[in-house]
Amino acid sequence: MPLPRTATTFAPPVMEARRWLEGVTHPSGRPLLNVSQAAPVDPPPAPLREAMAQIVLNDPDAHLYGPVLGLPELRDEVAKQWTASYGGSISADQVAITSGCNQAFAAAIATLCAEGDEVIIPVPYYFNHRMWLDMSGVKTVPLPVGDGMIPLAAAAAPLITSRTRAIALVSPNNPCGVEYPAETLRAFLDLARTHGIALIVDETYRDFDSRTGAPHDLFADPDWDDTLIHLYSFSKAYRLTGHRVGAIVTSQARLAEVEKFLDTITICPNQLGQRAALWGMQNLGDWLAGERLEILDRRAAIANHFPGLAAQGWDLLGCGAYFAYVRHPFTVSSAELAPRFVRDAGVLLLPGTMFMPDELQGGETQFRIAFANIDRAGVKTLFERLAKVTY
Repeated sequence: MPLPRTATTFAPPVMEARRWLEGVTHPSGRPLLNVSQAAPVDPPPAPLREAMAQIVLNDPDAHLYGPVLGLPELRDEVAKQWTASYGGSISADQVAITSGCNQAFAAAIATLCAEGDEVIIPVPYYFNHRMWLDMSGVKTVPLPVGDGMIPLAAAAAPLITSRTRAIALVSPNNPCGVEYPAETLRAFLDLARTHGIALIVDETYRDFDSRTGAPHDLFADPDWDDTLIHLYSFSKAYRLTGHRVGAIVTSQARLAEVEKFLDTITICPNQLGQRAALWGMQNLGDWLAGERLEILDRRAAIANHFPGLAAQGWDLLGCGAYFAYVRHPFTVSSAELAPRFVRDAGVLLLPGTMFMPDELQGGETQFRIAFANIDRAGVKTLFERLAKVTY
């Protein structure tokens, strides 16, 4: 008997990690350092909260159903800002607003894949992408990364079969943090176009890229929407995690199919969240620039303080956006070590096994550190605690 869809995949990793905290107490001088989830813990900035309060009080439409593909003004703002940021030409009717970026990915896959189809994803992968593919009856084809945790189009080419429907990339990457070079993304676009498949590029963390200017030129291609499906989240930029607002940028024809999916799942995106995202895009440019600099400083703190951990045999495999991806020196699997770290070091992080298929080696030696919610002092403390752990 076939399994129910949810039974075809694993338990949500972040929820599993939270259960490791049950029954564990932490000394008063050693509070828990939670570097497990890539989400801001602070609320939106005060000016945005004030604007949201006024929307709640004074905009009756914010409490009603809205267009399935999202608030027209927000779609237009995304199109304008993406055009300015990336070059090329993006119109509002090539943009849809979704209930978070995960839903944008789910919608894209729903328009691309049938039972038994395949999607190529670099490993380590973002586990929610794998979970949705599992529940959709779609085979995940793992693409091992190359030097610097960067995937190579040349390595992906032999994996393409008659059932391949897309290649899905995340840049800056989750879980590895690395920023994919523009030429890497261009090579994948060319590969996907040659084979008549889609290239999905998830840029949830684009606002914290260390590079100045456009991180790629994909939108400058006059025919970009015949291949590219671009995903984005407002959660990280404006601290709107609980309001669930994301975006998908693709062809008008594909959005007609996306509309079917979104209408069935949520009817429309969160109305207050959409208006908050629009206000943030129009008013918080300088604030967001400051947030980016703070994240870049925390990234620099990782590099500054890592030598002490490296002296204990650890390796820094990737770093950027919200993440550091590391290799530990122990003979014990990271899956067993991660729960121990909660008790022995007061640290909650995710093992690399959560980002790798069971049949592939590597994850057992790796951890993801989500450092967006710890400052320089927190980074120093984190590495000092990990350096003291011995097994």
